[in-house]
Amino acid sequence: MSVSLGTYKQFIDTVIAKAQAGESDYACVANVHMLIETYKNSSFAPVVNDASLITPDGKPITWALRAMHGIKQERVAGMELLPDLLTAAERNDLPIYFFGGSEEMLERTNDYLQSSMPSLKIAGMYSPPFRQLTSAEENNIIENINRSGAKLVFVILGCLKQERWMASAKGRVNAFMIGVGGSLPVMIGLQKRAPRWMQTAGLEWFFRLSQEPGRLFKRYAVTNTFFIYLFCKAYLRKKLSFAS
Repeated sequence: MSVSLGTYKQFIDTVIAKAQAGESDYACVANVHMLIETYKNSSFAPVVNDASLITPDGKPITWALRAMHGIKQERVAGMELLPDLLTAAERNDLPIYFFGGSEEMLERTNDYLQSSMPSLKIAGMYSPPFRQLTSAEENNIIENINRSGAKLVFVILGCLKQERWMASAKGRVNAFMIGVGGSLPVMIGLQKRAPRWMQTAGLEWFFRLSQEPGRLFKRYAVTNTFFIYLFCKAYLRKKLSFAS
């Protein structure tokens, strides 16, 4: 997985520029979980690597970039990207679309945006069934998005599923797509975000785990441990190569 580099503002500007140009492409917001899935899953790796942008969402990823390559990269987290991209879309008069999440979540999202960003153009919202979609349903969804005139599509299907969907929709959806996963419920107040000190310390995963232990325990227990293992192995290999 090749993480994109740049300042936080450059990421915002790039997404907006691609949306204005009508690029049918997508961005992945990459945390440790996505990195490990990319490493372990040969069918998922091309999905992520085919994205035109891969943002360094996870704090540990920025630490690894600095330790391994001396790159001082800002964290570009989905929790900030989502509201900031919406603000930029409102400022640039860009129609946006939400695909994914429950109907209740989308209703809450609509209420939140009508109140906080009244000039934002919401081209559409759609909550798909929680099952495998048929080819006809997939085609109808893409036709509806294109018919809406949306330039920027926020996909809320969860990690792996949303990235796979965006990859399959590339070249078919006439808009730029970005997977925002768990960022939306935080923005609209359905979930809380970790305090700033936990974000800075790279402990946001622990805060999320405390909120949803049943769903997230296995993910974090496996992915975080495996990430530490891979990092240590790569770091030691680098040190040994310099020593020789």
